Amino acid sequence: MNHAENITYGAYPEIIKRAKELRSRMTIAEHLMWNKLRNRQCGGYKFRRQHPIERFIADFYCHEVRVVVELDGAIHNSIESREYDVNRTAEFEKWEITVIRFSNEQVCDNIENVLKTIKGFCDSRKGRSFL
Repeated sequence: MNHAENITYGAYPEIIKRAKELRSRMTIAEHLMWNKLRNRQCGGYKFRRQHPIERFIADFYCHEVRVVVELDGAIHNSIESREYDVNRTAEFEKWEITVIRFSNEQVCDNIENVLKTIKGFCDSRKGRSFL
C-alpha cells in the first residue's frame, strides 16, 4: 500500500472527488479553524482539511497522531445526525483514529480554547504506535 492509500484508508475515487469539492465550500467555522491549523500552526502537527478516510470525509485530520477534528453545526443536533455521528466515529475507531468534536459556536466564540484542547490531545498521542 502506498502512502496516499495509507492516509485515505482506501477511500473510493468518488469520495476523494467529493472531498476536493468540499474544500471549496467550507463553512465560516471551518475557515476559521483551517486558518489556525494549516501550515503546522497547532503544535507543529500537520492537519489536512476535508480529508477522505475510507468512505467518509473528515473535517480535519492529523495522520501523525490519528486524530479527526469535527466541527458540528446545528444539523448535528437531530437524532438521525447524532446516530450517524456515533456510527461514523465507531468506523474511525477501527483504524485507531480518535474523533474530537467541537460546535461551530465553540470555534467562532473561543477558537484559542479549541486549539489548546486539540494541541493537548495531539500531544497526548504523540509517539504512539498505530496499527
